[in-house]
Order: sequence, then structure tokens, then C-alpha cells
Amino acid sequence: MPHAVDHDAILDRLAAARGGVRNVFDTIDPRRTAHLVVDMQYGFMEEGAPVEVPAARGIVEQINTISRAVRDAGGINIFLRYTTPEDWDRSWTVFMQRMGTSAAQHREAFTPGAHYHDLWDGLDIGDQDLIVDKHRFSGFTHGTSGLENVLQARGIDTVIISGTLTNCCCESTARDAMQHNYRVIMATDANAALTDEEHAATLHILAMVFADLRSSDELVTMIGQASQAT
Repeated sequence: MPHAVDHDAILDRLAAARGGVRNVFDTIDPRRTAHLVVDMQYGFMEEGAPVEVPAARGIVEQINTISRAVRDAGGINIFLRYTTPEDWDRSWTVFMQRMGTSAAQHREAFTPGAHYHDLWDGLDIGDQDLIVDKHRFSGFTHGTSGLENVLQARGIDTVIISGTLTNCCCESTARDAMQHNYRVIMATDANAALTDEEHAATLHILAMVFADLRSSDELVTMIGQASQAT
């Protein structure tokens, strides 16, 4: 099950301080929209995995619902996959320090070819969907992912964020996307953290300035209305 967090209450609370504005984007162009599915890999999904996020197993249906709507409307689904940097010993020594004794296990788990590196088999991944590796938490960290080149080549101006963890890789990607001038929408019931409290805290922080908050049902409605209009 998705997190039991009322995103409407978050929007109402913020709207009171900013002239009644809840979400900024009332419409989207599906053809210029990318659904970024963040790190839905066995290493985060499977029971006993190195970075298991149990709630992530409960958002697969919502992610697949958004993916189908985006695909059918002419948008693009991009499955981001956390991948251990080849030069981790040199380029990301601080992360190794912060991981402590689990650094070696983490490195091995997310190396290409490892089981934990693979995307979860319950995801609806179509032939036209893309898989893009990233070597940092954010898909927009310069020099560590080809994501932005893909978005620019397709004329994307809006990104929908789903996946795990809400308060780590999803949040990092959402913050950077907005600062790269993308319109950002967080799929509130299609992101997963370790607790409801962590999930809610990130939604509140992002809604203050970085992103709109929409449920999967709201997103499907927005996409459907836009498709009919065009």
C-alpha cells in the first residue's frame, strides 16, 4: 500500500501562505512529458535487499498506471537505475565514508550484472520506454548520467517523479530538475520512503518551491484531458 499521507492537507497548508495557490501546473502536454521512475531495482525492492524499502513494493501498481497513461498519450517513461560508479574509489570517496562498513556490499549490489542492479520484474516496461543509468542520487548530477541529454533531445519540459526513496534519490532528482527549469510533479502515492513521516516531510519540502503534488489518479486524469484536447 502507498504511504498514508494526505497530500491535499500539505497543499492546503502551504496555499494559506501563498495567496491560495496549491499546485502551479493545471495542465501538461503529454508529448513533452517524461515519467521518471527512480531506482525501482531489486536492491531496493526485494525482501532482505541491501537497501530494502518495503513500501516500494506497494507502489508498483500506481507507477504502472502512470506509465501506461504517459505511454498511451505520446510521452516517454524513463526508468532510472542507480549504478555503482566504476571509479567510486576516486570520485565518490565521501559516500564510501558515509556508508561505513556497508560500503562494499552496496558497491557490489548495484554493479551492472548483479541481481540487485536489475529493475523489478513487476514493472510495466514497454518497448518504447528507456532505461538510463545514473551514478549519483540525482539523475541530473553533471557528468554522471545521460538523462538530461535524453530530455533535451525530446523537447521535454515536464517531469513526473515516481520511485524510491522519496527522501533520497527521488527528492534529489526533483530538486535538480526544477533548478534545470523543468516543471516537476511528484506522484504522491507512487513514491516510497522507509516511513510515512519521511515521505510526508519530503512532499512538504518539495511542495514549498520545487514541485507540484499529484496522486496517480489525478495524473491520469490530467493526461487524459490533455490528450482529448489535442
